Amino acid sequence: MHKYITELIGTFFLVLTIGLVVGIGSPFAPLVIGSVLMVMVYMGGHISGAHYNPAATIGIWMRGAIETEEVAKYIGFQLIGAILAAVVSNYLVGNTFAPAPGGEMFPALLAEFIFTFALVLVILNTATAEETSGNSYFGLAIGFTVMVGAFAVGDISGAAFNPAVGMGSIIVDIVLGDGTFGDGWIYLVGPFSGGAAAAVVFKMQHPE
Repeated sequence: MHKYITELIGTFFLVLTIGLVVGIGSPFAPLVIGSVLMVMVYMGGHISGAHYNPAATIGIWMRGAIETEEVAKYIGFQLIGAILAAVVSNYLVGNTFAPAPGGEMFPALLAEFIFTFALVLVILNTATAEETSGNSYFGLAIGFTVMVGAFAVGDISGAAFNPAVGMGSIIVDIVLGDGTFGDGWIYLVGPFSGGAAAAVVFKMQHPE
């Protein structure tokens, strides 16, 4: 249970921070979001692996670094953390961050795929590869990847790169009665396919 609670806490603080900095319109949102992910990865990496992202969990499972029976539990606790965070964010700033395409849906889908691919590939190579085992920089690398993605495509896709980020806030918006699923599929299809593709490429990089 300690692993799943860690996943809940890490995802909670990631989604809460996103909701707050986006809710107040901070120009430093990508830097803040990348930083909170970094510190949460260092907080929980040695306990749960610090996924905080269903797409990362799928990629790590495909890589063979997590047991099949744990996948649904990891994702379930990540979603619980995301939903709780969206509720708290809504209470504190009066709105819930729900990512949305900045323009057309297919560029947004591609952006989510590309940067989730980059994120999960970085996670696999810095946090699960034998060659980098025990390194001290994995949290920094993971957080910076999200920061770069948010700066690069935030205006195109909303820069979720994480189904829990998208679905948690969308679910709360729907429950509160002022939201719809709308383009939510982008934040499922893009990240999950990007995470899966990263696992395939990781195995090509490490054929052993």
